[in-house]
Amino acid sequence: MSKTSVTFTSAGIDIAAHLYVPDFPQEPLPALVVGHPGTGVKEQTSGTYAQLMASRGFVTLAFDAAYQGESGGLPRGLEDPAQRVEDFKAAVSYLTTRPEVDAGRIGLLGVCASGGYSLAATAGDHRVKAVATVCTAEPARQFRYGADGTQDPAVFQGLLAAAAEARTKAAHGEDPGVLTMFPETAEQAGALGGQHGIEGWEYYCGPRGHHERSAKFLAWESVDRMASSDVFHAVPLIGPRPILQILGEHAVTAWMGLEAHRRATGPAEVYWIEGASHVDLYDKREYIDQAVEKLGEYFTVNLDK
Repeated sequence: MSKTSVTFTSAGIDIAAHLYVPDFPQEPLPALVVGHPGTGVKEQTSGTYAQLMASRGFVTLAFDAAYQGESGGLPRGLEDPAQRVEDFKAAVSYLTTRPEVDAGRIGLLGVCASGGYSLAATAGDHRVKAVATVCTAEPARQFRYGADGTQDPAVFQGLLAAAAEARTKAAHGEDPGVLTMFPETAEQAGALGGQHGIEGWEYYCGPRGHHERSAKFLAWESVDRMASSDVFHAVPLIGPRPILQILGEHAVTAWMGLEAHRRATGPAEVYWIEGASHVDLYDKREYIDQAVEKLGEYFTVNLDK
C-alpha cells in the first residue's frame, strides 16, 4: 500500500493525517476514517489499525485531532468534544474529494476516546454508512466517573475547581499550566488507576508505545468543556445504520461501550476479545488481529450496500 501525508481543514484548523491506499486500485474503493485514543497520535494505535485495514482493501485516513499531534490549533492539548466530532466529519469531507474513494461507501473507526466521538459524528452525518469502535470510551464520562465508573464525584469537582482557577490565571496574563495525564512512574500510575493505569503508563510513557508527539497532557479548559458533554446522547440517531463495538473481555472501561450499545436503535453488535484489556487492543497483535478480522468482515458487508 502507499502512505501519504495529507492535510485538510476542520472548522478552520489544519488537520494532519496519513492516507493509506491499497496497491493498484482498479476502481474507487470503500474508505475508513480512523481516530486515535485520547492524547494519542496517528503514528500510534490509529495508524496500526489504518494500515491493517488498508491491507484488506480499504482506503484509510488516520488523523491527529485538532490541537494535538501535528495538527494545528491553540491551546495545545485541548480536548474539545465538539471539535473532536467535527474532525471526523471534516475527514469524511476530505475523503469524498479523493479519486481513490467511493464517496458512497465511507465508514468510521474510532479507538478509545475516538470510539465515543465517532458514534456522535456518525449520528449527525448521513454520509457515514457504518461505524465501528475498538475499546469504546468517552472522555467526558471517564473524567466524571473514572475509567471503571466508580470514581468519587468529589474528584471531578476538584478538577473543575482547578480548571476554573486556570481560566482566571489566563485572563490575568499568567501561565495557566496544563493537566498532566500520567505520574512519573508506573507504580504511581498503578496506585492511582490499578492495572489499567499501569498499562496506560506503559503505553504512553514507556517504550511499549511512546511517541514524542503524544502530549500526555490536556489544556485545563478541556475539563470544563467535558463537564457538559455527552456524545452518547446522539447514538439513537445512528439507526438504521449499523454499529459494531469491539471490547476487551478484561477492559474496565467496557461499561461505557455497553451504555452506548443500549442506546442503539438499529443493528448493533458487541464483539468481545477474550483475554484482552482496554490497552491490549492498542498494540498487542494477538488481540488486534482478531479485531481487524472482525472489522474487515463488518465493513465489507456494510459498506457494500
